[in-house]
Amino acid sequence: MRTHDTPRKRLLRTLAPVFVCLLTASILLALDAAASPKAEPPAVRAEPPKVLVFSRTAGFRHGSIPAGIKSLTELGREHGFRVEATEDPRAFAPERLKDVDCVIFLNTTGDVLDDERQKHFEKFIQGGGGYVGVHSAADTEYDWPWYGRLVGAWFKTHPKIQPARINVEDRTFPATRMLPATWDRTDEWYVYRKNPRPNVRVLMSLDETSYQGGGMDGDHPISWYHDYDGGRAFYTGGGHTDASYSEPLFRDHLAGAIKWAAGMTPHPPKKIAPPADTPAGAGEGERR
Repeated sequence: MRTHDTPRKRLLRTLAPVFVCLLTASILLALDAAASPKAEPPAVRAEPPKVLVFSRTAGFRHGSIPAGIKSLTELGREHGFRVEATEDPRAFAPERLKDVDCVIFLNTTGDVLDDERQKHFEKFIQGGGGYVGVHSAADTEYDWPWYGRLVGAWFKTHPKIQPARINVEDRTFPATRMLPATWDRTDEWYVYRKNPRPNVRVLMSLDETSYQGGGMDGDHPISWYHDYDGGRAFYTGGGHTDASYSEPLFRDHLAGAIKWAAGMTPHPPKKIAPPADTPAGAGEGERR
């Protein structure tokens, strides 16, 4: 018996190939997804950044070094970075530096690294490492021109410890954003052999009319930062006194600098090409 060709049957015959194509495509997509390797999640760092605090001295030794180490260790716990403090130059071996993100020269003086370890430290910076120099880090390694350019300026002399007014020139940087526009504090204020301003980004400068013994013709940078030879470098002239390391603002100043130098706080500075070799000078400055 002949079956009538109803409109419903004609519609089903028309749509059947479409249903088959859609079903086949769905099966193929499911098989492809099952066979393809899943995208790996972004790598997560197993440990927080590591900071090496180096405080070896081969000249004048600051009595505030223990207070500085204690303060930096506390800041590490508060801000999420690990701290290793040492005066052993063997810490600059490549196998030890490979796990370090930032090296702090805390009141170092004189010739603290031999030629081999100087080269290791240069490679550390060239590989993207960070440097923070505190106070007499500028009274260090006068016969190593590369280091002189890293720190930004070398120590010349200083007047007596006294209060001074600091002009905070850049309050956007992690080490200064918490500071007032003018910051009054007491410390030992270094005079530097040359003004670093042409080669760095100055963060703070001293108001030489606010204290005795300015020594830099009215333009007296006291803290700065710059990109240097592949890495990040920061320097602050504060930190001579024990009391510095218990001052909340000075501690915040240090913490911001360390987090930037260790790569925890992205704030890329304007790139400045390293200047030509700076004359090393005849030797250490006056007594610190």
